[in-house]
Amino acid sequence: ATKTATKTATKTATKTATKRALKTTTKTATKPRTKSSAKPSLSTPGFGWANGAISPHPTMYPYSRNGSIERYGSMRRWIGADSGWSRIGDGDPLDAVHGSSSKKGDDFKNMSKEEEAQTIKALIAQLCESFYHCGWAQGTGGGLSIRTDAGRVFVAPSGLQKEDMTADDMFELDMEGAVVVPPKTPNLKLSACTPLWYVVFKERPNVRCVIHGHAMSAVLATLIDKTEKSTVLKLTHLEMLKGVGNHSYDDMLEVPIIDNRPSEDQLAPQMEEAIKKYPKCNAVLVRRHGIYVWGDSWEQAKCQAESFEHLFQVAVQIAQLGVDISALPTGGTFKVETEENSRKKRSAEVLTEEDSALPVEKKAKMAVAGFNAASNLNNEDDLVLIKSSTETSARTIPLLPKDSKVLLLDIEGCTTSISFVKDVLFPFVSRDIESYVSSVSDEVVADYLSKLKNDVHALMAEGQSETRRQAGVKCEAILKELGEKKDGDRVVSLVRAMMGGDVKATGLKALQGTMWKSGYASGELKGHVYPDFKFLLDWCSSKGVKVAIYSSGSIGAQKLLFGNSIEGDLTKYFSGHFDTTSGPKVESGSYKNIAESMGVDVSEITFVSDAEAELVAAEEAGIGNVVMSVRSGNVKMTYIGKRFPRVYSLMQLCGV
Repeated sequence: ATKTATKTATKTATKTATKRALKTTTKTATKPRTKSSAKPSLSTPGFGWANGAISPHPTMYPYSRNGSIERYGSMRRWIGADSGWSRIGDGDPLDAVHGSSSKKGDDFKNMSKEEEAQTIKALIAQLCESFYHCGWAQGTGGGLSIRTDAGRVFVAPSGLQKEDMTADDMFELDMEGAVVVPPKTPNLKLSACTPLWYVVFKERPNVRCVIHGHAMSAVLATLIDKTEKSTVLKLTHLEMLKGVGNHSYDDMLEVPIIDNRPSEDQLAPQMEEAIKKYPKCNAVLVRRHGIYVWGDSWEQAKCQAESFEHLFQVAVQIAQLGVDISALPTGGTFKVETEENSRKKRSAEVLTEEDSALPVEKKAKMAVAGFNAASNLNNEDDLVLIKSSTETSARTIPLLPKDSKVLLLDIEGCTTSISFVKDVLFPFVSRDIESYVSSVSDEVVADYLSKLKNDVHALMAEGQSETRRQAGVKCEAILKELGEKKDGDRVVSLVRAMMGGDVKATGLKALQGTMWKSGYASGELKGHVYPDFKFLLDWCSSKGVKVAIYSSGSIGAQKLLFGNSIEGDLTKYFSGHFDTTSGPKVESGSYKNIAESMGVDVSEITFVSDAEAELVAAEEAGIGNVVMSVRSGNVKMTYIGKRFPRVYSLMQLCGV
């Protein structure tokens, strides 16, 4: 009994001691170790989770139903976003319902420069973290740049994990690429993408954000063509085409592809060429590398990047099925809709004979060439002579005077080079404005200044486009900056600023017109006309065909151009001049007004223009013959322009 009791007591004591020892050991093991030196503060530049210097963040709202309602009920998650509404393209009347986006930096307009910088830098860090989780910025790859209207450019650095960056890591540059404010974090380098940000900013002046990512889908999309020789990826009939800007479901999206180089700065020449060649696309693919995407706000750039990512995923997987993603669908419910809808957009390249009878949908997107400051574009495809009898131009080019005895002509892209205003007239005013202002009386200068101020106020009036409003803001800032300087100095600065922003305004046009008049009178300016124009005028004169001009340029400017052309004074050939006082060129009523003014029925007129929207309006008005003018440098035609008979020389209208 004694031996058994002793054995039991020993076993119990040992078990108790072991249990206590284990408990003590566990407490010791789980107790945080202390260090002799304090951890760096979270506010110290350069310290983040990678340095082990992060502590749990208190939740802004409690993890409860009411907390969630409070958070998601009114608080937006993106830094600086006061609306969350991002539009693609120019928007629509519903924008007023949804509110304004932060396009053009509206979110930051009431901030000081320091607050604006800190906000944008923090926003870049937040966006880069989001892109990391999307798989676009793994390792230290990818990047982002945001610029403001004032020319402040903020860029993410090179060599840092994109999910671990802070505002202290960002660079601020000017529009020349010089570092204005370096990051607080030491020893950081500018992103290798920096030269490419500036290529986009230069070629797309409205762009405020550029994103670069290495998404796997983007890389694979560049390899769908196994020869790796393709320079463009074509996609059509996909819903998310609506998300990339300038495209609808059944449009043909063309995304340029450029070849990769050992370093990104070497991509700049290819990037510039691709952007110029594909003006409708807001992205460029880099083969075996990734993608660059941009937008006129950071929200739009982000939205488009997400949409491109989706489209590339679809393209890659459809290619695996052996289906050509650039081909039109061979079946589907849209094939059994109405005859008009089922054939409305059969091809982005060629339409067949039967399509000519279809009415034009008013909301279709059309290439429009505006009057003034348009530059030559790449429309080489349009200049290829027609070889197929299925194309509309092979059908019905009207002949004068057999088919019509009244000819109404546009100017730019039809009788005159589309770039004449930009390349000749605008530089003349910009160069000589100072000497002109100094040559006129103080009273004349004061009158010009008053009219230019009225232009500025009109630009900022309610209902103006964002582009015109921003131009007005800049001009108003110039007036404030010049203060009490001489009227002449203020006139010179305003004129150059408004012309630089491609502003069309009454006071500015009046001053330009006066200067052009003196330039024409002195012989320094000669109006450009194509060589075939004089031949056409002589033909029409001999055959009793009336010729009139309809342009958005003023009647006075029209007469100056043709009265002082390189072919001499041509004004004697014209039976009438019309400008926007007869109505906008894209409204059908304007053409009816012109017909009434000329005393003819609208069906008796042949109208020639290079602008698709104008041709559509003329057709809707009942114009007898509507003809597309194709000249080198004109805006590239869409499927809408290819509906109309087209001429490459006005001499093609001359018949019997």
